[in-house]
Amino acid sequence: MLPAGMSAQNNFRIDLKAELGSFKKTGMSRRERDETFRRSSKVPPAGKGLAGLMSTSGSAFVNFIDVQKSYDGETLVVKDLNLAIRRGEFLTLLGPSGSGKTTTLMMLAGFEVPTHGRIELDGQQINDLAPHKRNIGMVFQNYALFPHMTVEENLAFPLAVRSLPKADIDKKIERALSMVQLTQMRKRRPAQLSGGQQQRVALARALVFDPKLVLMDEPLGALDKQLREHMQLEIKHIHQSLGVTVVYVTHDQGEALTMSDRVAVFNDGAIQQLASPAELYEQPQNSFVAQFIGENNRLSGVVTELNGRDCRVKIGDAGEIRALPVSISNVGAKTTLSLRPERVRINPTNGACANQFDAKVEELIYLGDHTRARVQLLGHKNFVIKVPNSEGVPNLAPGATIRIGWRAEDCRALDAFM
Repeated sequence: MLPAGMSAQNNFRIDLKAELGSFKKTGMSRRERDETFRRSSKVPPAGKGLAGLMSTSGSAFVNFIDVQKSYDGETLVVKDLNLAIRRGEFLTLLGPSGSGKTTTLMMLAGFEVPTHGRIELDGQQINDLAPHKRNIGMVFQNYALFPHMTVEENLAFPLAVRSLPKADIDKKIERALSMVQLTQMRKRRPAQLSGGQQQRVALARALVFDPKLVLMDEPLGALDKQLREHMQLEIKHIHQSLGVTVVYVTHDQGEALTMSDRVAVFNDGAIQQLASPAELYEQPQNSFVAQFIGENNRLSGVVTELNGRDCRVKIGDAGEIRALPVSISNVGAKTTLSLRPERVRINPTNGACANQFDAKVEELIYLGDHTRARVQLLGHKNFVIKVPNSEGVPNLAPGATIRIGWRAEDCRALDAFM
């Protein structure tokens, strides 16, 4: 049953206000401003470019086609977004604050209207479709549970809005509670639950009505580290068992790598790279992705030699490094070299590494499973090596000089870091 004097539409507004805050007024409604900017000559025609054609693939479940978003009619917070999401996949939108990832999610949910372009869900354009008509489940960071309702009443709410028979409501609630292992908590109110239990209820409420799509906006941000890691695996296992399509927003790169089938890395309103977690980490396509995903050694230099297999990069007057050319096209170009700390070897055997140098140990930090060694190399004092805590690893001491090396293919020559 709905609470007295409260409609489904009112509740959508309450949840939206709590999550997004009030919209900044400029004397014109948001939809009016969006429509004005959409008609502006500043916006190019939709559907142009290879990316736009690729995004309309028939196998895609969700399509963003040439989508742009501006709040003030001048600045684009989402720029020419073309993104195809497969049915049943777990896609994470990852990026720093202000990169456009949450705005993208809010447009898909229906809480924001695209300034330009179109969004399709299961073959239907949904730009002007109200949020409660999209059959989308939503999980917010602040849970957005009704405090005066019990757990089972919170779960019953989206079912009652859809006018399901009571027998069906009871079955779906039982299934959802069992899925998140909260059957014994059904009569409790949110204030009587821990943060992790409240998040499970929010997840169950988003799934209880069998939505086409589930959207999650940094749902684990309020939890402590241990509970957050536990919930990451729990959400991943629920997704695998149900096969529902999930779009997840986070700024936590570890969370994205743990949970996702694919990750879209956002920066400055655009996707920098869309790939599997392993590909993002091992094969970043530009310097932003390399520095945002995992720890990364960056060395700036100039390309002195280039062929199809590798290149040589001069690091100031300190020496040259052989690397894998990724985002460079000509000799003389400036580049940023990207090298993961775990790819560096200590005392490499002859011929094992194309790059070998002497380095001075500046600092050692013990982290249990590995030691983080900061060394001085080629004029850089913040070059990092991850030394595993295992047999056969040499003892290191601050001030010592050691021989280190790495393979050319593990060192990626990318665009010059800005």
